[in-house]
Parts: sequence; structure tokens; C-alpha cells
Amino acid sequence: MNKLENISKLYIGKCNSNIFVGLVLGLLLNNTAMANTEAAATKLPVEATNLPSQPTRLLVDQSNPYKMVRGAAEQTFKRFAAEQQAIQANPNLLKDIVREELMPYINHKYSAFKVIGKHLKKTTDAERRAFVPVFREYLVSSYAQVFTLYDNQAVEFSPEKSYEGKRIVAVNTRIIMPGRANINVAFKVRLNKKTKEWQAFDMVAEGISLLDSKQAELGSIIRQKGLPYVTELLKRKSTRDIVFKSRAAKDSGTTAKKAQQG
Repeated sequence: MNKLENISKLYIGKCNSNIFVGLVLGLLLNNTAMANTEAAATKLPVEATNLPSQPTRLLVDQSNPYKMVRGAAEQTFKRFAAEQQAIQANPNLLKDIVREELMPYINHKYSAFKVIGKHLKKTTDAERRAFVPVFREYLVSSYAQVFTLYDNQAVEFSPEKSYEGKRIVAVNTRIIMPGRANINVAFKVRLNKKTKEWQAFDMVAEGISLLDSKQAELGSIIRQKGLPYVTELLKRKSTRDIVFKSRAAKDSGTTAKKAQQG
């Protein structure tokens, strides 16, 4: 069994940094392909790199990449914990929490252009404008689904390092797995030159990059069927209801039992 299969069996932990375990699972449970080594970095147009910062109700310090990562994690989890009862009744509320508490700190537009990668020149401005918001909602739905999984794990944050003069910083964390090998996760964050604020754009769990994985998964489809096709594909996926897996399995078992009896 390979590293990806081992890690994909993990569940999210009930700790103040739950968001990080969620993001790891978002990478490992929602991607079916690994990045190929031929996917070279693509220089992005100005429209993708100079992005305005999105306002939030509760502000997290985005002037410091380390505080931004920790702050976004704590803020998202507090909201989740406070609305646990409502979420159990309506799991789709998880999408709202992710949109409002997490997504303002993720540079989804930059990530979307990176996923398009080497196919960028073959797409039109209109196609890219249509793809970006759909890709954002796809991330929202993916992360929200991950939050339905819970166990009990802790997350350690690495000490701050000097980031003066840097535009991209990797914030390292470690998920503590009692009785198993710990999981190293690096969150890549990028400085917006105009706003001087940091936003996350990628995460790397045990060497597996979210962006590289998505680029490998969607790149061949973009090449064969075009970006509009992928946009519609992700749009359908992002509108799916959030389901608690344990509940779905229980309901399925009940239905099967009734069918046998009946």
C-alpha cells in the first residue's frame, strides 16, 4: 500500500487547528491523480497575480504568513464548533462556513490559473473568467465535505522564520498521529504586492501538492475537451449536497435490510 493510500484513511481531528487536517483530507480524498513531473511552472498573467484581498467579518492578521495560517484555522474551527447542532441538521451549512471563514484567506484565483497551467494560452479571457468562480465553489464543496469526518488529532505549528523580502513562504505543520507516523504538511502562502497581505494558494502533504495533483487530474481533460467542459464538470460537482458518510452508510444499510425483509 503506497503513501497516498495510507494517508487517505485518516480522519479529521477535534483540535483548535482542525482546518489543517481538513485541508489534508481535502487533498487526499478529493484527488485521484498525482502530479506528473513534466508539469512545468507557468508564468501567470497580471490578472491572476495581482488580486484584491477579500473582506471578512472577523479579521485575521494577514501581514504575517504564520499568524494568517494559524488565525484562519482557529477562526474556522470556532465557527464550526458553535454551529455543530445546526450542521448536523443541515450539513450544507458547512459550505457557508468554509466560504465565510476560510476562503477569504485562500488565493483561489491564483490557484485556478495554476491548475490551468500550460493550457493557459489555449483558453480565452471569457473562459478563464467563467472557470475561476466555479473552481472556487469546487474548493468550497470539497473542503466542506471533509469537515464531516471527525476523530481526535492534534496539530503542531513550526516556529516562525524570517520572511523579510520573500513573496512565497511555506508554513510547516505536523499532524500528530498516535501510534502511527506523523504527517508533515506545508502550506504555501503568497504575498500580494499591492495589499501587502498573505494568502494561501497551495498545500503539500507528505510531498503531494494540491495544485500539482489538480493540474494532473484536470490537465488532460482541458487538453482533450477544453476549459468550458471542465468548468461545467466542476460546477456539477460543487452543487452536490454535503453528506455525513456514516449517516449515508447507515441509511443505505437500513434500506437494504428493508428490501430483504420485503
